[in-house]
Amino acid sequence: MAGVLERSYIEICGFERESVLRFRQITLNLGVGLHSGGVKYADSAGGFSYEDSGKLLSDLVTELQMQSIFTDIGKLNLNEPAHSYVLPFVQGTPATAPSTSAAWISHQGEAVFTLASPSGGITVVTLPAHDQDGTVSILELKQSSMMQRLAGWMPTAIRGDQSISDLAISLAVHQLEDDTFIFALCQDHKLRMWSFKHQMCLLVTDMLDYMPAGRGEVKASPAQAHKLRLFFSSSTGLCLAIYLAVPKGSQFCVLQLVASENNRYSLDHISTQFTTQETLVDFVLTASDIWAVWLDNDNQTVVKYISFEHSTAGMWNQVFVQPSPEEEVHVGEDQDPREVYLDVLFSPLRFTASAIIKALQIYKRGTERYSDLSWEELKKEVTVTVENELQGSVTEYEFCQEDYRLLQVEFWSKFYACCLQYQDVLSTPLALHISPATAMVCVLKKGFVSFLLPCFAVDHLYLSSDEYLFSEEETPIAEDSNLSRDVLQLIQCLRMVSESLPEDMAYEMDKALEDLLSPEKVSEKVLEGLLANDNENVIQDILNKLQDISNPTVAINTLLRELDLEADAETESRPTGQSLRVRISLSQLYGSSVAASLICQAVCQTAMTRTLLCRDLLILQQLYLRIGDNVFVPGGAQLLQLQQDLIPRCSSLLCSYHLLKQMSLTLSSSVPLDILNADLQHLSVLELSDSTIPTSSRSLLNPQTVVELFYQNVARKAIMSQIFSQQDVEGSQGMLHWPQMISSVLTLLCQFLWPSNPSFLFPECLMVNCQYAPLQEYARLVGPWCQVNVGSYRFVLGHCYLASGEGQKALQCFQEAAAEVDKEDFLMKLTGSDEEAVTATAPRLLYYNKVLRLLEDIGLPELVINLATLAISEAANDERSQAALWTRIFKHHLDLGHNSQAYEALTQNPDSSRQLDCLRQLVVVLCERAQLRDLVQFSFVDLHDEVVSIIESRARAVDLMTHNYYELLYAFHINRHNYRKAGTVMFEYGMRLGREVRTLRGLQKQVNCYLAALNCLRLVHPDYAWIVQPSSGAAYERPGTSPKRNYDGEFAANPVSQQIDILELKDLEKEYVLARSRLTLAQQDPPSAAIAGGASSQEMVALLVQTGLFDTALTLCQTFNLSLTPVFEGLTFKCIKLQYKGDQDQTEVWNWLAANQLPTVITTKESSATDEAWRLLAHYLENYPLQNAQYHRCVINKLLSHGVPVPDWLLNSYKEIDAASLLRLYLNYDQLESAAELVLEYVDALLGKGHQYFGIERPLSATASLVWLPYTSIDQLLRNLSASQINEKNLKDKLAEYHRLVDQSSRNRLMVR
Repeated sequence: MAGVLERSYIEICGFERESVLRFRQITLNLGVGLHSGGVKYADSAGGFSYEDSGKLLSDLVTELQMQSIFTDIGKLNLNEPAHSYVLPFVQGTPATAPSTSAAWISHQGEAVFTLASPSGGITVVTLPAHDQDGTVSILELKQSSMMQRLAGWMPTAIRGDQSISDLAISLAVHQLEDDTFIFALCQDHKLRMWSFKHQMCLLVTDMLDYMPAGRGEVKASPAQAHKLRLFFSSSTGLCLAIYLAVPKGSQFCVLQLVASENNRYSLDHISTQFTTQETLVDFVLTASDIWAVWLDNDNQTVVKYISFEHSTAGMWNQVFVQPSPEEEVHVGEDQDPREVYLDVLFSPLRFTASAIIKALQIYKRGTERYSDLSWEELKKEVTVTVENELQGSVTEYEFCQEDYRLLQVEFWSKFYACCLQYQDVLSTPLALHISPATAMVCVLKKGFVSFLLPCFAVDHLYLSSDEYLFSEEETPIAEDSNLSRDVLQLIQCLRMVSESLPEDMAYEMDKALEDLLSPEKVSEKVLEGLLANDNENVIQDILNKLQDISNPTVAINTLLRELDLEADAETESRPTGQSLRVRISLSQLYGSSVAASLICQAVCQTAMTRTLLCRDLLILQQLYLRIGDNVFVPGGAQLLQLQQDLIPRCSSLLCSYHLLKQMSLTLSSSVPLDILNADLQHLSVLELSDSTIPTSSRSLLNPQTVVELFYQNVARKAIMSQIFSQQDVEGSQGMLHWPQMISSVLTLLCQFLWPSNPSFLFPECLMVNCQYAPLQEYARLVGPWCQVNVGSYRFVLGHCYLASGEGQKALQCFQEAAAEVDKEDFLMKLTGSDEEAVTATAPRLLYYNKVLRLLEDIGLPELVINLATLAISEAANDERSQAALWTRIFKHHLDLGHNSQAYEALTQNPDSSRQLDCLRQLVVVLCERAQLRDLVQFSFVDLHDEVVSIIESRARAVDLMTHNYYELLYAFHINRHNYRKAGTVMFEYGMRLGREVRTLRGLQKQVNCYLAALNCLRLVHPDYAWIVQPSSGAAYERPGTSPKRNYDGEFAANPVSQQIDILELKDLEKEYVLARSRLTLAQQDPPSAAIAGGASSQEMVALLVQTGLFDTALTLCQTFNLSLTPVFEGLTFKCIKLQYKGDQDQTEVWNWLAANQLPTVITTKESSATDEAWRLLAHYLENYPLQNAQYHRCVINKLLSHGVPVPDWLLNSYKEIDAASLLRLYLNYDQLESAAELVLEYVDALLGKGHQYFGIERPLSATASLVWLPYTSIDQLLRNLSASQINEKNLKDKLAEYHRLVDQSSRNRLMVR
C-alpha cells in the first residue's frame, strides 16, 4: 500500500449500530434537596446513577479486566464533607455559575477544582485525598488581595472594587515541581499566571501584543471565545497555546514559559498561526502541532492541524472528515424504493442507531419510545412504520405501479430526511482529544466518537482540495521531480473527471460493476456521454491539462502501482523480542470491538475512495485512447502499453476495490446455533486449520460486517504476529505510536482482503463461519476477472451451493476446482499435500477424497457417485485409489437402490478383498430389502463360488425364521439349473428347521423344503439323483471364526472327519413323509409340535396313533416298513373307549375321525362316533391285510385284553381267515364258552354245515381236500372245561361224530385208491 503522508488524516466514525444499554442520566444525591445541592445532568452525557449507597459491581471486576475509573466510586460515602462540596451559586440563577473551570490531582492525592468566579477572580476548592480524613478548603485568588475562606463565596460588594475585565474565560493548570501554576485567560485579553502555593499572581501578559494589527478594535470589546491550552514535555518545557478569537482574523499564539531568578517568569513567543475558520469548538496543543476543530457557516465539522515550528507558508494540513450522508438517495427504475432506502439507512457507515430511533419516534409523533432494539428489530420497525404511514395516506383503492412507486419514494424520502437531521445533530463536535502516549487523535461528538487515521499518499492526493493540490510540489509516490509533477497533474485531471461526472453516469458505472459488465466498455460508454454533454467544455479543459503531462504512461503506471495491494501476506509468526505485556496489551487494544469497527470502516473508506479514483482513471485512459494520436507517437509502444497493460490493470483494480467496498458494507448473517453446529460438523471433514475456525465468544459488534468478522476471528492474530515479528527492539515505542501502528494494521488487513494475493483466509473464514450468502456474492464478484486462487474460489462457491441445496452446481464447481489443486495454497492445505510428508497419492485424488467425504457427510449420494466416477479417471495407475472409489460408488448405488449399478461397480473393483466385502454387503442388503430377484439374476461371472459361500455362511449364521438365505440360495441354483445343489440346499434347510425351529411354522417350512428337494432330484438324471447329507452338527465352519479352546485354554483338536452319507431320492422321500407326518400331527395337536420336531419314525407312529391320525401313521409305517400293529392297537383302544365311555366329547372324537379317510358315508341312518370308529377299524383291516391275519389277531387280542366282546363282524372276518388262532385267543383269555361254541361251529363247518363262514372251500368227504382241527387247542379247551365244571358233553359228542366221519372218509379215500 502507498506510503503514509504526515500531512493529512482521514476521519473514521466509531458509532454503534445498535442501541446500547445505558443509564439515561447521572444523579448525585448528596443528602440535600435538588434546589439546594443536587446536580442533575441530561442524558446526553450518559453514564451511571450514583446514590448514597456504598456498593457497586466493583467486587466482580477481576484482575484480568481493565477497570473503569468509576469502579470504586460507589464505595465512597458522598454525604461526608470530605468527599463533596455544594457550591452556593447553584441556589441562584445560572448567571452566577462559573464561566470556566479546571481540575487536577495534587501530588498528595488531593482533588483540586479551579473555578472562574462570575464577578472576577479564581476560586480554588480542595478536597482531601480519598484515603485521608480532612475538610474541604476554599481559596480565592484575586488581584487586589488574597483572602482565604473556609466556606462559601464572598459577595461582590464586600470584595471591593473588582473589575469584570479579569473574568477568566479559559483556565489551565500545570503542576511543576512543588508548585502548581494556574493560567487564566481573561476577558481583558490578558493571560495571568497564579502560583497556587504562594497564592499570588506571578505573570500578566497582554495577548493583544501578539496581534499584528487591529489591537484597538479588539481591546475595546471584552473577549468571549478565547481559549487556552498547555503542553509540557521534558525537552521543550511548558508551552502555551492561546486562541484569540477576533472578528476578522483569529490566530493561535504559541508561547513558552521561561523561568528566571527570584521566581520571575516570562513568555517567549514561538509561533503565530492564523486561521479563517468561523467557530472554534476545541483545540489541542502537542509538542509540534496545533490540532483544532471548527464548525463552518454550514454547520459542518472542520478539523485541521498545523506544525507551529516548521510551517512557513501557514498552510494548515487537511483532515478529511466523514461527510454527512447524501441528501438524496438515487433509486433506479428497476429497484424497489423500500429496499434501496433500507440499504442506505442501515449501511454500516452512514447512520447511528440513535439517529434512526430518534427519527422513528418523531415520525410516529412521539407515541412510543424505543430502547434496546437489535439492528434487525430496528430495521423491521422502520419498515412497518413507514409502510403503515404510506398505507394510511392512501385514499384510492387502485394505483398504477408507477404512482405507487412515487408514493413510496415520497414517504421513504421523508423518513430519510428525518434521519439526516438527527444524524447531523449527533455529529456535532464537542471536543478534541489527543492521547499523549500514542498520538491518537479523537473527535468527541454529541452522539459518538470519531478517530483520525493517517491518510495514505494516493488517497491524500485524490481527496485534497484544489488549493492544497495546487500547492503540492512533490509526492512520496515518485522520487523523480518530473514524475512527481506528472502524477500531480494526473491527479488534477482525475479530480476534473470526477467533478464533471453526472450522478446518473456514476450510478451506471457502479451498477455495471455490480452486474459484472466489462469496466472498459462501460467507461468508454460513459466517456461518450461526457463528450456528448460537454456544454461547459470540461473535457477540453481536461485535454489541455493532459498536455502538461510529459510522460503519461509512466505517471499512470506509477499511480497503478501505488494502488495495487498485491503482496505476499505473511501469516506465520516468527520469534519476537517484544515483551509479553506489550503484546497482550496491543492485542487486546486492536481486538476490541471499537478497534475492529474502526479498522474495518477505514478499509471501507479506503476502498470507496480508491474505487472512485480507479473509475476516474479508467475514464481518463479511455480519453487518452481517443486522443492518442495527439499525445502519443502513432503506432508507438506507449499507446499499445496503455491499451494492453494499463487499462486492463486499472480495470482489475477497480473491480478489486469495488469488491472490498461491498464486503466492508455487507453485514454478516445470524446463523441459528443448530444450523451452525451442523455446518461445522460437515466442515470438520475438511480438516482445515484452527486459524479460521469460529470462536465461541460472541462479538460485541452486533451486527458486524463480514470484514469485521474476518478481522476479529482470523486477521487480527495474523496481523499482530506479523507486526511483532517485524519489531526487533525490546519495548519499542514504535508499536505504541497510533498513526504508525494503525497504518500497518490497515495495510496488512487490506492485503489479506486483496483478491489477487495468494492468501485465501478471508473466503475461508466466511466459509467456516457459515456466511454463505456473502461468500457467494464475493465469489460472484471476483469470478470474471481474478486469476488468482481460481480453484479455491470455485471450491468455496461449491460449498455455498451445497448449503443452499443446489447440489449439481456445487458438483460442477468442485470439478472445476480440481484442476488447480496442486497450484493453490488453500487447496493444497485442504488436501494435506502442503505437508512435508510425501504421499504416493496424487493431489487430485486427495482433493477428490476430501470432497467425497464432505458430500457423504452432508448426505448427497448422487453427487458422490458422479464425483467418484470422475475421480476414477484420475486414478488410472493407482489401483488402491481405484478400489476405494469403486467401493464408494458401490456403497452409494446400493444405498440408493440402484442394484444393477452397484453390481457393475462391484465387478469393476480391482481389489479382491474389497470386492468380496462389497459382494457380502450386496447379498445382505438385497436380502434385507427382499430384492432377491435382482440378486439371483446377476451373472456373477467369476464370483459364483464366492456368492454361494457368502450366502451359505450367512444362512448358517442367522436365524432361520427371520432370514431366507436358504431360499435365496435355492433360487440362485435353480436359476442356473443346478438342481442337485438346489436340492442339497433345501434339504439342509429342512434339517436345520427340524432341529432348531420346532414350531408349526417351522414344520410347514420343513415340509416345503423337503418337497422342493424332492422336486429338484426328480429333475436330475436318475444316475445323479443323490446328494451328500449335510453335517448334522449345530456349528458350521465359517470364515473368520475364532479357533476353539478347551477347558484348560489349549486349542481344541480338530474334529475327526465323519463318514460321508449319500442320500438318494428314496431317502429324501422318507424324510419328506416323516416331516409331513410331523406337520400333520402339529396341525391336529399344536402343543405336540415341539415333541414331534425331533421324533423318529417309530416315535411318530406312536404320537400319531395317540392323536388319532391313523391314516398318517399307516402311511408312515408303510414308508419306513414298520409294523402296523401299533396303529391297529391304538385304533382298537379308541374304539373301546368310545364303546364304554359313550359320546361325552364328541368334538374331539369327530376331529380325529375327520382327520382320517373314512369309508363310504352311511346316509340311511344316523351314525355315532363309536360306529364310525368301528367302521374305520374294519376299513383298515380290510385294506391292510396281512398273512395269517395278524392285525385281526392284534385287534381281537386288544379287545379281549380289555374284556370287551369281539364284534360279530370281526369274529366272522377272523373265523374265515384263522379260526384256530381265534380259538387260542379265547383260551388265552379264558373265554371257554365262546371257545367251545367256536369249536362246535368249526366242526360243523368241516362237516359241511356253514363251511363257507370259516373259509373252507369243501367240507369233509372222500374227494375233498384234507381238513384238520386244532387238536392241541381243543384238548386244552376240554381240559379247561373239565376243570371249570362246565358241561363238555356236546363238544365231545360233536368231536366223536367228527372222528367217525373222518374215519369213514379216510376209508373211502383208501378204497378209491
